[in-house]
Amino acid sequence: MLSTRPPSAGQWRRPARRSLWAVGMLLIACVAALVTPMASADPGSGTPPVQSIGVDSRDTGRVFDGIGAISGGGGTSRLLVDYPKRRRDQILDYLFKPGYGASLQILKVEIGSDTNSSNGAEPSHMRTPTDVNCNRGYEWWLMEQAQRRNPQIQFYGLEWGAPGWFNGGFWSTDNVDYLMQWLGCAKKHHLDINYLGGWNEKGWDAAWYGKLKAALVKNGYDGVKVVAADNAGWQVATDMKNDQAFAKAVDVVGIHYPCSEIHCSSSPDALGLDKPLFASESGWNNYLTGAPRLAAEMNHEYVDSRITGFINWPVAYAWYPTVQMQGSGLLRANEPWSGHYELGPTLWTIAQTAQFARPGWRYTDSASGYLDGGGTYVTLQSPGKRPAYTTVFETTAATAPQTVAVTPAGHLPRGALHRWSTTLRSTDPADWFVHGADVDPGARGSHTVTLQPGTVTTLTTMPGGKGPAVKTAPPSKTMALPYRDTFDGYRDGVTPRYLSDMEGAFETAPCSVAPEAAPGSRGTGRCLQQAITAQPIKWSKVPSPLTLAGDSQWTDYTVSAKVMIRRSGTASLLGRVVNQLNSVGPGHDNVWEGYYLKLSDAGTWSLEAVMPDKTTRILAHGDLPSAATDTWHRFALGFSGERITATVDGTRVAEVTDTTYDHGQVGLGLGSYSASQFDDIAVAPEVSR
Repeated sequence: MLSTRPPSAGQWRRPARRSLWAVGMLLIACVAALVTPMASADPGSGTPPVQSIGVDSRDTGRVFDGIGAISGGGGTSRLLVDYPKRRRDQILDYLFKPGYGASLQILKVEIGSDTNSSNGAEPSHMRTPTDVNCNRGYEWWLMEQAQRRNPQIQFYGLEWGAPGWFNGGFWSTDNVDYLMQWLGCAKKHHLDINYLGGWNEKGWDAAWYGKLKAALVKNGYDGVKVVAADNAGWQVATDMKNDQAFAKAVDVVGIHYPCSEIHCSSSPDALGLDKPLFASESGWNNYLTGAPRLAAEMNHEYVDSRITGFINWPVAYAWYPTVQMQGSGLLRANEPWSGHYELGPTLWTIAQTAQFARPGWRYTDSASGYLDGGGTYVTLQSPGKRPAYTTVFETTAATAPQTVAVTPAGHLPRGALHRWSTTLRSTDPADWFVHGADVDPGARGSHTVTLQPGTVTTLTTMPGGKGPAVKTAPPSKTMALPYRDTFDGYRDGVTPRYLSDMEGAFETAPCSVAPEAAPGSRGTGRCLQQAITAQPIKWSKVPSPLTLAGDSQWTDYTVSAKVMIRRSGTASLLGRVVNQLNSVGPGHDNVWEGYYLKLSDAGTWSLEAVMPDKTTRILAHGDLPSAATDTWHRFALGFSGERITATVDGTRVAEVTDTTYDHGQVGLGLGSYSASQFDDIAVAPEVSR
């Protein structure tokens, strides 16, 4: 079963069919509201009644498993790594430092496979049966940074794609061994993995999960909880109900995007398993505009469905804006050259719950439900004889203010409650995560507050905090030209600064042949080599290796690079790249709009434009004096207004005019999985005629 992404923000409130269980829960809540004592208003006063909410320490529900986010789905955190350290530390504090910003409690990371998984490709730790490299990629670094800020944070690993060398495909013993090696790498980085999944949104194999569980126990990882199946829909729970071996192997039922409209689904089979239920990928909200949907979703997932773990995709919008799903995340951090980053109400909506509850707390079912005037509320309390407690209200469905009175009972503290609130649609940072006056108990011990529409409000006995305003972040600016990278200043096997792989792995390596030497001579210095020579087990359909670099706002410039094609195929130099295209036909899925100068191993060249309507136009083509394979060539694309020039080995081979694109970033591509090399990529400003 292949799941799909959730509806767009514009589709969020379209009518959707609710499950019978969700409707039943709604009816129960309505009946409960009718019998709940109300502090009635004086008849004829026009003042709405006060909704009373009793919070009793003796009444608990399911265990709260935490609030998290995902670094994965292909390079979603890629540009964060390249930020100057000071700015990068500020961003990481806002994401992971408790009592400061989002205060994330779970970090879910992609187990890289060198293949595109939505927004890029992440490096694999094991590219052959005998190759184990525990330092590839940046997810180890990100987990270490998260753990440094929050030693209690929990980690969750999941595959999107896989290396092509597995005997038997994805659901193979080779993959189980691959995951054991990944856990071994985590141990070398002093990271304890808490959760491990199967194949992101590609169905499941019940017997494979049994093999995975057995391998975890055998290799001393019995504390790692297995999650199934990271797909949409609850059919996996029914399969577990009917397959006891499958159920025994799985610790957590993980579902993607369980909400539609403003209600979230579950199923009797899922609830009957007596296992934690996770929204193991949810959210997909814009960092500036997605807060209303996020606030509703987080509460509704428990009130409607008894989901106890929420994991937002993604953690940050830290990829180039030419790549799809722009703006998604808890913050924006995709300008490492300027150091600019932006927060929004989405991050603070996460903070409204994550700062004031901890994994291991329990929900209070009698104090979690639907607000009379529209919206929901959930209450969580800590274990112990003197529990702390937190109630989170969201009023996204409200049209007028409403008043609630929260009354603690049992062993709960009776003192004042701290109040924090976020106006979800506000663009003013002064309206995000505002610490209001403490709410004292009234004569009857009730804490009474008025909730405004379109807000999330937290009443809590717990302390909270807000990091300093981001007025210190540098302003946004276009990346300065000229830009150049010779790759000689890196160690081997790393992704150079500002390069973001969309498919394959473009890494530094010794030049196999010197770019300036005669064919056959040994190289000196380092080049950029595409490292993947066998097609991986793919998740998406990007057809062949490609990497992007630079600023999408660049306009008039000349981009050039040296290239040596190994084996057969083509090499491409990209310019004025503006946007990712999806599903553009066989052999051309997930390519990028822009201009391509292509050289083939046979010695031909072509200048092409990939169009917004998903077609390709040949602007010019011709032959080189000799074959291009195993020989260094320098090719260049120049842009000056509508004029486009193509140059190969110092000879201008084409000059055309085209008005399709007037700005965009640059890139390098290959037509096949070969160990071809590039060197000395340069982008120089072009003076318009």
